[in-house]
Amino acid sequence: MELKRCFDPVVDERTRLLVLGSLPGDKSLAVQEYYGNRQNKFWMLMSQVIALDLVPLDYSSRLKALLAHGVGLWDVVAEAHRPGSLDSRIRARNDNDLCTLLARHPNIKAIAFNGGTAAKLGRKVLGSHAANYQIEELPSSSPAYTLGYVEKAARWQALRAILLAT
Repeated sequence: MELKRCFDPVVDERTRLLVLGSLPGDKSLAVQEYYGNRQNKFWMLMSQVIALDLVPLDYSSRLKALLAHGVGLWDVVAEAHRPGSLDSRIRARNDNDLCTLLARHPNIKAIAFNGGTAAKLGRKVLGSHAANYQIEELPSSSPAYTLGYVEKAARWQALRAILLAT
């Protein structure tokens, strides 16, 4: 079974909100882009959060726009064996050192988990450090999570309030 690795974190000194996924899916890994599966609604959801249409932008411009709005990206799982893209199939995982990343970026005040697996695993990795951050557990932007877009967007709007407050 192939070992799959996450991407490098996208953070800088302006990052106030860190959005954590679980582990990139096969389509994202193939194109080497966070949320590279065109069926994933992440970029549409974040467009509403930051009030800037990210969808027509190239990948580099999307990342720059997120950083300019105080949003960073990373994943909870550093590497794992996983056939396909479903989180339920993640095996033999190694997690990212979230606590060290957060210590290096003291302006991060909030963490949003993109999906239940990211939240479950991420809370374990953070342990008692989770108490130092505002935590949002969001419905997954993945097409595998079948909650309708309108419902997902309503829940993701909590990130807008976080960015306005931090």
